[in-house]
Amino acid sequence: MRSRYSAFVQQRADYLLATWHISTRPAVLDFEPEARWLGLSVRRHQLTGHDRAEVEFVARYRVGGKAVRLHEKSRFVREGGRWFYVDGEQF
Repeated sequence: MRSRYSAFVQQRADYLLATWHISTRPAVLDFEPEARWLGLSVRRHQLTGHDRAEVEFVARYRVGGKAVRLHEKSRFVREGGRWFYVDGEQF
């Protein structure tokens, strides 16, 4: 999760797409070019199966002078020893 947050901060679409599960991976990613990322707080993480996990986090950023708070429970799956982001539920 922290590596994906860092990739968002650095606008590294290549890394984000490579760590996104093929079943839900978008063709392209759009970034807020003026976003100023402020921090990540991982609230909870747990295995939900042998090769499945969930991570609840809050990421904060500012864009156009407005504070934004992204609170999400992300689902991950492990394939071939690597973890992939599947999807998330925002709160």
